[in-house]
Amino acid sequence: MNLYEDPHMTNRTTELMRRFNEVFLRHDPAVLPELIADDCVIEMIRPAPAGDRLVGRDACVANWTAIATTPGSHFDLEEVFVAGDRAVIRWRFWSSDTESVRGVNLMRVRDGRIVEAMGYSKGA
Repeated sequence: MNLYEDPHMTNRTTELMRRFNEVFLRHDPAVLPELIADDCVIEMIRPAPAGDRLVGRDACVANWTAIATTPGSHFDLEEVFVAGDRAVIRWRFWSSDTESVRGVNLMRVRDGRIVEAMGYSKGA
């Protein structure tokens, strides 16, 4: 579909990404199940070199809940770019030991829910 055929798609995706990012900024994963599609797929950065793949709402919600509620950690949201049903989220994750890593998530949305997330981080 041509992105210019539905001018409201970008607005809907922007709002979904705002709600998704709030989960990590507030450490509150309560809304995750309503944001994630039944057939959501996450491609993760670990274990190296190929990463892991999670399939299904339950697996994706569990993964993101664990990240959002990691004690002593926090995210800095650096940039969010949305075009149609796609979003790019640049972030910096700070662990409890004050180490940080920068990364990016490539997101895809369908019918108002996240269906795909590919995460990448800056390596040493």
